[in-house]
Amino acid sequence: MRLKLIKGIDRAHEVLDRADLLDMSGLPESVMERTRELFGDDVTPEQSVVRMLKEVREEGDAAVRRYANLLDAVDLQEFQVDPKEMKQALDGISKELRASLELAAQRVTDFHQAVLPRSWIDLEKGLGEMVRPLDIVGLYAPGGTAAYPSTVLMTAVPARVAGVKRVVMATPRRGEEPLNSAVLAAAQIAGVDAVYQVGGVPGIGAMAYGTESIPKVDKICGPGNVFVAYAKKLVQGHVDIDGIFGPTETIVIADDSANAGFCAADLIAQAEHDPMATAILVTDSEGLLSRVEQELETQLGQQERREVAENALTNRGRVVLVDSIDQAIELGNTLAPEHMCLMVDDPWAWAGKVENAGGLFLGQFSPEVMGDYIAGPSHVMPTGGTARFSSALSVHQFLRTMPVVGLSPIDFSHLGPAAVHIAHAEGLGAHAGAIQVRLNSLAE
Repeated sequence: MRLKLIKGIDRAHEVLDRADLLDMSGLPESVMERTRELFGDDVTPEQSVVRMLKEVREEGDAAVRRYANLLDAVDLQEFQVDPKEMKQALDGISKELRASLELAAQRVTDFHQAVLPRSWIDLEKGLGEMVRPLDIVGLYAPGGTAAYPSTVLMTAVPARVAGVKRVVMATPRRGEEPLNSAVLAAAQIAGVDAVYQVGGVPGIGAMAYGTESIPKVDKICGPGNVFVAYAKKLVQGHVDIDGIFGPTETIVIADDSANAGFCAADLIAQAEHDPMATAILVTDSEGLLSRVEQELETQLGQQERREVAENALTNRGRVVLVDSIDQAIELGNTLAPEHMCLMVDDPWAWAGKVENAGGLFLGQFSPEVMGDYIAGPSHVMPTGGTARFSSALSVHQFLRTMPVVGLSPIDFSHLGPAAVHIAHAEGLGAHAGAIQVRLNSLAE
């Protein structure tokens, strides 16, 4: 399969752009038609999200139940998944899958325990910082064409390591279909306290505002379609969110030493997520380019999700031919992708040049797919160029910090006069007075 070729870094800068994470202009006509059917011909997809959130906020359970019926064809009597169903799901998966999920959970736990910040106090200086976890976090696990137990682990485990007191999850039930047993099992393994069988925009609204049955949370985490992303954006401020996520993306930077079969496999793995996934190969080797295209042709024929992968590679797949690996990394830093993979000779020597990436994957045997499942860091990573200013989900996002000030009289006497001068410069006489009265008492 031949991917669209871009020659030269200047041309690549011109034509490769960051995705608009909330752009609904490219929604399939079937989705647009369904929106008009449910909300009226004059209602845009964006307006439908606003309406659903408003109704959930005002009506609570009644609105959530109504939209579960309209959107997912399910008549919900109880929102929370029965603990017996949770246990049956865990007991019902294969021993191999359970062991794999438990190993992944342990790897994620170990990684986040290693980066867990801790409170500190310097009594001599009278300064410190207290680190406190959030009280309650809501996770979103999408339904649809694929279920992701790995995402449950990658969101719930860091929250638990951070010390979050209560972790709940929303995931949609579709009609008479049972909830995905692997997702429920992962929730059990990760220590999720309650699972609510609601999804989409109403699920986000329920966790953001709270209903009679679903608790209001402090933070919402997890991926979803563009409707879910837009809903998270709108509720931000009522609750914290992990980020706005668009279609997944990977840039593979490779030189002539790279294994073409590995490169092709990584591009296909990225592309099989959905037709809007972005998979880009950047190389300084025309020979590698040719070999990768041959491998793509061979490997695509073996894929169950071949149609999805081919659509993504046709729509968003690119090959960029540059003069050097230095130029390739420069381009990667500009695009700030979710995943940057260095398939080059001595990748650790190049790692220091990478500035902007959600996650960095070094060498032939550190493919991004290992990060998806079992490497250790959370696979919830910034997309659409937002790695320029945001980071992968970690324990840090589930913690609050409180600076502590406990000055001694000696330190106050030393620092107080400077604070008085600054207060007067700002025209805040009472501020200066609150300091001066203490200075006067110490001088007596």
